[in-house]
Amino acid sequence: MSPRPAPRVRSAPPPAPKRLEQLCAAARHHAPLRTAVVHPVDAVSLRGALEAQRAGLILPVFIGPERRIRSAANRAGIEFSTHSVIATEHSHAAAECAVQLARHGEVDAIMKGALHTEELMHSVVDPTDGLRTERRISHVFAIDAPHYPRLLFITDAAVNIYPSLEDKRDIVQNAIDLAHSLGVRIPKVAILSAVELVTPKIKSTLDAAALCKMADRGQISGALLDGPLGFDNAVSRAAAATKSIASEVAGRADIFVVPDIEAGNMLAKQLEYLAGAELAGIVLGARVPIMLTSRADGTRARLASCALAVLIARR
Repeated sequence: MSPRPAPRVRSAPPPAPKRLEQLCAAARHHAPLRTAVVHPVDAVSLRGALEAQRAGLILPVFIGPERRIRSAANRAGIEFSTHSVIATEHSHAAAECAVQLARHGEVDAIMKGALHTEELMHSVVDPTDGLRTERRISHVFAIDAPHYPRLLFITDAAVNIYPSLEDKRDIVQNAIDLAHSLGVRIPKVAILSAVELVTPKIKSTLDAAALCKMADRGQISGALLDGPLGFDNAVSRAAAATKSIASEVAGRADIFVVPDIEAGNMLAKQLEYLAGAELAGIVLGARVPIMLTSRADGTRARLASCALAVLIARR
């Protein structure tokens, strides 16, 4: 009789993400942010704002067509009778109203409801009546990937489509400032590309080299930068050693700067849907932080986005 085959050893499941919960716990040490909730005419938007209020993270100011907002609450069985609404005719007017409240210091943050990101950001970036500062506005994902030993940040995966070198300087500095707000004293920044060598045919490698030199000259501050680096070399010291890459950033990166919005969006969603990561996002570089929540976001992701806004605003 042939011996029975040895039982197959199953790999242990990845640890459950917890770092976003830690963000929320840290944010609760601060006062909640007065937050303009823009056009929350569906149950997802309303629940997200009210959950964040119950968690002590925001004080929501609901803006939009009042009849539609209250109808959405009624259909979803959400108790909304005690909340007031700043009534506007449509979503575009709601975005403009939120921006004006922020300009005049009447709210500390903005949360996207059931309107397109482009519509909200159109009002935010208006050169005359928007919320621009001297910085380029950019988006950062804070990501809790179960197999990575620390919170990681990807930028920009939601706002800047094909950023220039000058844009990337601000994108990097915005992400560094966010990391500082979360207690990362000297974040390590990996400028990502497809290869590790500076190659004239691949623009992202030229940008990476220039950004690193800008950091050497003090045009970017508060972090260690290296690039170009492939994603494998940015997250794995073994992969970096195989390619003889000597770097304080390789294998230990906190911030991952992508070449363009396509690369960033795909990378973030791959981590979420294939690696069990949890994501929270924030828009920086405006006068107030902006939470671009998605219909697909779960409760923890929505609360963590609010926590990011609290921590960056209170810094």
